[in-house]
Amino acid sequence: MMLDRGRRILEIEVSKPKSIPTTLRRIWYYFKGRRIFIWFMLLLAIFSAWAQVTAPDLIGQTVDCYLTPYAQGQIAGQDGSAQPASDNCWYTDDNENLSRSETVRGVRGIILLLILIFVGSSLATGLQFYSMRWAGAHALRDLRVDIFKHVHRMSLSYYSKNEAGDVMSRITNDMDTLQQAISFALVQVIRGGLLMLWLIYAMFSKNVPFALISMAMVPFMLLATVWLSNQARRAFRKARREIGEVNADLQENIAGVREAQAFTREDENIARFRMSNAANRDANIRAVAYTSALAPTLEAMGYISIMIVGGVGGILMLREQDIGGTILSLGLLITFISYAQQFNQPIQLIATLWTNVQSAIAGAERIFEFLDIQPDVQDKPDAHDLPEISGRVELCDVHMHYNENEPVLRGVNLTAEPGQTVAIVGPTGAGKTTIINLLPRFWDVNAGVVLIDGIDVRDVTRDSLRRQIGIVLQDTFLFSDTVMNNIRYGRPDASDEDVIAAAKLAHADTFIERLPEGYDTVLGERGSGLSQGQRQLLSIARAALANPRLLILDEATSSVDTRTERLIQQALEKLLTGRTSFVIAHRLSTIRNADQVYVINDGEIVEVGTHTDLLEAQGFYYDLYMSQFRRDIPEPSSNGRRAETITAK
Repeated sequence: MMLDRGRRILEIEVSKPKSIPTTLRRIWYYFKGRRIFIWFMLLLAIFSAWAQVTAPDLIGQTVDCYLTPYAQGQIAGQDGSAQPASDNCWYTDDNENLSRSETVRGVRGIILLLILIFVGSSLATGLQFYSMRWAGAHALRDLRVDIFKHVHRMSLSYYSKNEAGDVMSRITNDMDTLQQAISFALVQVIRGGLLMLWLIYAMFSKNVPFALISMAMVPFMLLATVWLSNQARRAFRKARREIGEVNADLQENIAGVREAQAFTREDENIARFRMSNAANRDANIRAVAYTSALAPTLEAMGYISIMIVGGVGGILMLREQDIGGTILSLGLLITFISYAQQFNQPIQLIATLWTNVQSAIAGAERIFEFLDIQPDVQDKPDAHDLPEISGRVELCDVHMHYNENEPVLRGVNLTAEPGQTVAIVGPTGAGKTTIINLLPRFWDVNAGVVLIDGIDVRDVTRDSLRRQIGIVLQDTFLFSDTVMNNIRYGRPDASDEDVIAAAKLAHADTFIERLPEGYDTVLGERGSGLSQGQRQLLSIARAALANPRLLILDEATSSVDTRTERLIQQALEKLLTGRTSFVIAHRLSTIRNADQVYVINDGEIVEVGTHTDLLEAQGFYYDLYMSQFRRDIPEPSSNGRRAETITAK
């Protein structure tokens, strides 16, 4: 299949997960300048945990300090006054007998305090989520910007081996998963963790033996959480990979829908998409299975824990048996039952949401894996800007390969003087496009050197190099923007008059004026609605407006009719004046006007000369010419000089 090679590469990348602490530290880096909101959120979480622990304690004290002694006094037939039965009443004196009115007043005060605590806790919870979402939104915005910058910094070699859909999945799906975790799941996990710590402290401060009994099921809950979470993490990582492949498959098929319809490949493509989509479904089902199993498992263990606390505590209280030096009271038992219930809730919450956090971490790993990929073509630390060039270009003993043991260029030597037009011709796959890709450093040579005005292109910054090079490709890319902005793309500060002048130079103004909004017409994706020839005219206008010192034309007139080609040639004669230009073309008119023609075959220059000289030599170029231009063969000039023929080694 078309995607197999790319998918194998992606499998290798994703199979190397980073540690969770490392990934979290890298996420934390993007909160710089906004970490005060995180600390504020933590303070609010501490207050919420305190409130949730204090509420059961107040309820237990209400029972022991007010309700139980009052009820005992009523049962004994007394006047309604009674002494508090607990030594943990910080609302009354230990030896004070409470009247009925004092009991009501005390209960009312505790209820009011509980209301204030619950309201304050609710406000704190709302502020926690707002603080985290605000800081998270800004941090993830910075992360998206870094990814987008990295997309533009990556070398062409990366995109030739990997799928654009997978990169898009990292920017969209993985980022969305990370945003959801930071905005909601992570806050809940932090709140749950702080609550667990506070509950442990509260239980052990009240009664150590009974606290240990209350936590009897915790080791089993932690074991279940760790095992199921690890399984879920692996499943979520696989699910993130599978959704990346689904997006890559979808993007490729949308881009190639015309070819699919032309070759009636709809059914095969649908079948292939079903397979990738089914793999994504299975990975998600597996992840959800572990996630779904975690909550009921912990819930069942939580009920067992409550049963243990209630059963053991009830027996001890009825027998008035001492535990840890304390006779267990009804209020203390109620407090511990509440603690056990609350302790189980954060464990369940953390375990459930931790799988979401795990999924987000798996997505973050994929994001940082992409950011960690170093471009093959980079500026040297001491690279300097390329000064304005005159346009002398030399390729000296250049060797180039994309894959090991598969050389594309072998010892290529080429020289273009300032202002010359150099044509590069040869059969398909000979290495023509590779040569012109070396000039703007889309790729770097494996051996040899590329010089512009005697300066190695690897010693200057890529931006300063490419600003002085204009490129017109056979496959023209236009953006979903106005015609005016598409032409202005290489020179954003150009005036409207300059844009129109460039369009006229490229003979594109005629069809532009026929568009619904003229130069303000918004083009569809990749220039849909225009013919291939019209797109090429706009590309030539874009290059003309950029006013480069070095111009590269890669089959620039391959998709226009003969009449339009003549017009373009007239425009190019003006455009190429005073500029060094490299032309890859099969059409006779372009090759005939070149100052030098370099003939390349199997990665080697085999002939050099003018068009006329090469025809007279009747070598490789002559055979190539005869096969392509048999119907239009001019007579060789009798006065022309002979071509220099180079024998390939």
